[in-house]
Amino acid sequence: MSRRCVITGKGVLTGNNVSHANNKTRRRFLPNLQESSFWSEILAAPVKLRLSTNGIRTVEHNGGLDAFLLVTPDRKLTEDAIVLKRRLERAQAAKAAKAA
Repeated sequence: MSRRCVITGKGVLTGNNVSHANNKTRRRFLPNLQESSFWSEILAAPVKLRLSTNGIRTVEHNGGLDAFLLVTPDRKLTEDAIVLKRRLERAQAAKAAKAA
């Protein structure tokens, strides 16, 4: 499992620990990833995602997972988010065809 947010694309950064004597050793800055579950109205099921805390706030601010993914352009999403967006669009089209 990669250390990358599905929504924001935030990943691991590298840098240096610098001591008082100015010795530099390499280190990694890990993103604050959380396993979170969002309810999808279109799929009528919970969707589990591994998001950064900033990604969770972004989704909540935009009105939930469905609303966020459907209005966000593909160029701003990661590959996993695009796959989920296509799944939502297919389910939405199937519901519309069923209702008509």
